[in-house]
Amino acid sequence: MKKMLVSLAGMLTIMILLVPVSVDGARLKDIASFKGVRTNQLVGYGLVVGLNGTGDTSTNVEFTIRSMANMLERMLGVHIDRDRMSQIKLKNVAAVMVTASIPPFSRTGNKIDVLISSIGDAKSLLGGTLLMTPLKGIDQQVYALAAGPVVTGGFAASGASGSTVQKNIPTVGLITKGATVEKEIPMNLDSKKEMALYLFNPDFTTAERVKETINRSLNGPYAKCEDPGTIKIRVPEYYQGNVAEWVASVERLEVTPDSVAKVILNERTGTIVLGENVRISTVAVAHGNLSIQIKESLNVSQPLPFAPAPPRGSPTVAIPPGEGTGVIVAPGGSTVVTPESSITVKEDGTALVMLPSGANLGEVVKALNAIGATQRDLISILQAIKAVGALQADLEII
Repeated sequence: MKKMLVSLAGMLTIMILLVPVSVDGARLKDIASFKGVRTNQLVGYGLVVGLNGTGDTSTNVEFTIRSMANMLERMLGVHIDRDRMSQIKLKNVAAVMVTASIPPFSRTGNKIDVLISSIGDAKSLLGGTLLMTPLKGIDQQVYALAAGPVVTGGFAASGASGSTVQKNIPTVGLITKGATVEKEIPMNLDSKKEMALYLFNPDFTTAERVKETINRSLNGPYAKCEDPGTIKIRVPEYYQGNVAEWVASVERLEVTPDSVAKVILNERTGTIVLGENVRISTVAVAHGNLSIQIKESLNVSQPLPFAPAPPRGSPTVAIPPGEGTGVIVAPGGSTVVTPESSITVKEDGTALVMLPSGANLGEVVKALNAIGATQRDLISILQAIKAVGALQADLEII
């Protein structure tokens, strides 16, 4: 019987050791990115036509007229004399800036979204159509062409008296898949022998953990840390012709990122955010509130009803309304107003509370809640704890 119990205990121990332990980690693709794999910004200048009288005014926005005249001359061969440009009325046209983000590895013919923003005094882009607009990168090369109907998602209406009704921002619109990629951004992964991984939040501990995780998955010293935010990874030889598949396998690796202990305080909203690694050394805290209440009351002092009548010819005094009864009486029996103040001082008697050393975030929150203070009181308490040197975290006020 004893041998059977021992064997059962051994089997339970083996079963416990074989149970997989879940690790609370993050994927590498969520905390880092490979060098060169990024979006690029594109920008262009264009014209939106077809507006219902809500475009730019010719008196205030002259560049809209010049742009329209240049477009007519270059594309359609219609020449307009410069002397007659001031006579052109373009209430249905608006000058706009067109912006877009081209994703990495975009190929010719792919569609991307574009954002349309008015740069003149147009009142609304509702119902307008963007004319063909080239979108350029930082190198002044055209990478996409944008055109199509603009969707604003809002409206604006005004009356002759000056009253207006507006919903959202009608001078900004969106064209979903409104730009076509015409030039690719060159990048060839198969020619890469080494790639760099950049952490979104540089940290020495996190970089070391990423390096160890990658080397463990590749069974060799392929990764090394150059600085807290950069990990250089050598592409294995058996992945030389298929680097994209290797990048996908690396992005799926899970790493538990480390972070600096930090406390964020927002005085305007009373928000307090504590990081996971926040620790509090043993400290005693007493926090009380002092409230002072002042009440003002006005008392009216009126003479007795059987007071002797004033002698004939004596001057009379009129009591202004609001300060008495407003009646006319003799100087010897005047009605007067006497103010009375009542001051009450109340101080909460809060006992001295001992906050033990917090081993984790839960114990820190539990110790702070034991004081019974509000969020705004906790802001002052945390600042005082930091000043005394008992808060083992970076205190940041936003």
